[in-house]
Amino acid sequence: MTDALTDALTVLAGDTARRPLLVALDFDGTLAPLQDDPSASRILPAGVEVLARLAGTPGVALALVSGRAMHDLHVLAHVPGGTFLIGSHGAERARVTTFGLDRDVVQLTDEQADRLAYLGAQAARIARGRDGVWVETKPTAVVVHTRLAEAVDAEPAEQEAITLGERLGSGVLHGKDVVEISVLRASKGEALTALRDELGAPVVLYAGDDVTDEHAFEALRDEDVTVKVGHGTTSARYRVDSPEDLVEALAVLADGL
Repeated sequence: MTDALTDALTVLAGDTARRPLLVALDFDGTLAPLQDDPSASRILPAGVEVLARLAGTPGVALALVSGRAMHDLHVLAHVPGGTFLIGSHGAERARVTTFGLDRDVVQLTDEQADRLAYLGAQAARIARGRDGVWVETKPTAVVVHTRLAEAVDAEPAEQEAITLGERLGSGVLHGKDVVEISVLRASKGEALTALRDELGAPVVLYAGDDVTDEHAFEALRDEDVTVKVGHGTTSARYRVDSPEDLVEALAVLADGL
């Protein structure tokens, strides 16, 4: 973690006039190290502890902003009550309560439902015969995963998935080893902006590792704190090397609040 990020978090923690503070974080590759098996992803133990500290601080709102479907995000991310969950790159939203999820219902039109079914069939065709390529169906999207595939299978599968989405006029998100084709317009940036406005948060801390997190970084303001986790080109102002480093940074923030 750089001195510049430490200084920015210390100043943010001490500026009580800028409340509520929205702390919004990606899940995979940000709080949870990336896994070949997506179902094995878990927030680092130290991360679970620091998220509980942040969520329990007056004037702080906590959110996870993920490409995962809401059900998977809720099952895998053990987060405190009151945490906002934004899934499917912004197409799904809920809040964790003592009794489960308080969800915003996503309703598709007949045309969108039919297109989603067609996308699923076509995505399955793309994956067929390619080792390590598999398809996930979300409530509003179809995802072609290639993390377990060799380049000879992954690259054409991703390109065909992109072409499929463009041909049908659907939203296409190309992330790390995934292509997501959605029947609804959604992005992490739009969802984060909507939550910020709803909460009236003057400042946001956002951290993420993927190409899709750039939409969130770009939607934020100069006074916000944006953190890229890992390598790659980014518009974020700060960078850390790993989820472990991000958890360390969040602890600095929690200590100062």
